[in-house]
Amino acid sequence: MKLYSYFRSSASYRVRIALNLKGMAHDIIPVHLLKNGGEQFAPEFRKLNADALVPVLVDEEADADAVRSVLTQSLAIIEYLDETHPEPRLLPADPLDRAHVRSIALSIACDIHPLNNLRILRYLVRELKVSEDDKNAWYRHWCEQGLAALEARLANDPRTGTFCYGDTPTLADCCLVPQIANAKRLNCDLSGMPTLLRISDACNALPAFEQAAPGNQPDAE
Repeated sequence: MKLYSYFRSSASYRVRIALNLKGMAHDIIPVHLLKNGGEQFAPEFRKLNADALVPVLVDEEADADAVRSVLTQSLAIIEYLDETHPEPRLLPADPLDRAHVRSIALSIACDIHPLNNLRILRYLVRELKVSEDDKNAWYRHWCEQGLAALEARLANDPRTGTFCYGDTPTLADCCLVPQIANAKRLNCDLSGMPTLLRISDACNALPAFEQAAPGNQPDAE
């Protein structure tokens, strides 16, 4: 397997965690999102993903077809890994609990992350001429708002355990840890989010999460 990744990409970070949790060997192919105008825009990479986004997972062992072996979108990739390599499970067996875990993951991946994605922040600065301070205020506003809602949800749900769901990591934790890491990097106020911080700390104590961290990647700067 080959994972096209950028060390600070939270979407790539999610997939790195999932691969590590499942003990799946893979090669990291760095794609620098800032150098030379963004390596994701190179024609060779856009042949893999026309959206010019990371991550991209190429699973040549699963299918020799060059088109079918290319997977995009972090949550789709993680669900593919869970279906093809079911242990340890990243989604519960029970349909209601599985929907619950997906809902947590989607709250992060669809409601919080897109508003603060690199291309959105760059558009704010380059096209709308937003100042650096205002750009960072935008980031913190949407991130803090989304995480506060998630805190209230998990703090009051009996299914919350050591991790977002129970006492083993799931898809939800794969999404939470990168978002918390980015929130800390951008100096978000997380003082009212003890449940999220506790879960993030429990995750980061595991080798699978530690090895996936941005600072431990081959392209880390």
